[in-house]
Amino acid sequence: MKVYPFKIPKPVDEHLIVQIDKEPIFYNRLHQHEEIQISHIVNGTGKLLVGNSIHQFSEGDTYVIGSNLPHIFKSIPGEFDAHMVTVFFTKSTFGTDFFNLPYFKELKHFFYNSNSGFKVLSQRHEISKTILKLSLQEKLERFVSFLGLLDHLGKVEMEPLSKFIYSKTLSSTEGERLQVIFDFVFKNFQHPIALEEVSKMAFMTPNAFCRFFKQRTNKTFFQFLIELRVAHACQLLSTKKELNINLVSDLSGFNSISNFNKKFKKIKGITPTQYQQYHLI
Repeated sequence: MKVYPFKIPKPVDEHLIVQIDKEPIFYNRLHQHEEIQISHIVNGTGKLLVGNSIHQFSEGDTYVIGSNLPHIFKSIPGEFDAHMVTVFFTKSTFGTDFFNLPYFKELKHFFYNSNSGFKVLSQRHEISKTILKLSLQEKLERFVSFLGLLDHLGKVEMEPLSKFIYSKTLSSTEGERLQVIFDFVFKNFQHPIALEEVSKMAFMTPNAFCRFFKQRTNKTFFQFLIELRVAHACQLLSTKKELNINLVSDLSGFNSISNFNKKFKKIKGITPTQYQQYHLI
């Protein structure tokens, strides 16, 4: 299975691609592509892996994912189909020097921030409205709206998605190995996972696997696993308010409540109880 690179389907004579995904789950393969991606979640919840970081996504969220930044949307099957509208483009979509024109000087912040990806925190309604409108517009009208969208995205409050910038695309072999590991971990993070088990899946010794994973994610395998467990705990704490902290700890794969509290506070800066209380407001 070729995971890297992923090609964005491009209709003839179309430069700016607007794609509507409406399926039981989003495309859930780890992939990267040359295009910068602006995605708005119309419906659905789940986890977003970008570069070396894990985030939870839900209805109303908008994300910008930079060129060749590996990512995967792992949506949770629900009553209704997951629904996402995405805009794909490159810095050369409208010509090699188009975005170098002095008119677009203010967009340098957008392109710089897109390298690590970011989540939109402000102007959410205006930006989502523009993205949804793009899917209904024709070429010239769409082009004008798109430039307005970039202008807005260059000025919003944002949360960076990844601290590790990828300097090159991953090979097919590297992508396949990471895909297998990520698939396994996403399905089994609630249970104990041994280093020897995942090393065998990558056809490596434990030491070789640790080096491989650290070089390509800038963190250890167990750092990644703990962050995934904490991200899942955050989803439970904010959406399943009837669950107590002990049960959330168990459902997130932690072997003790004290370890859960310690790891959660280290990553989120507050305790699980404080996080839950904040989302009860």
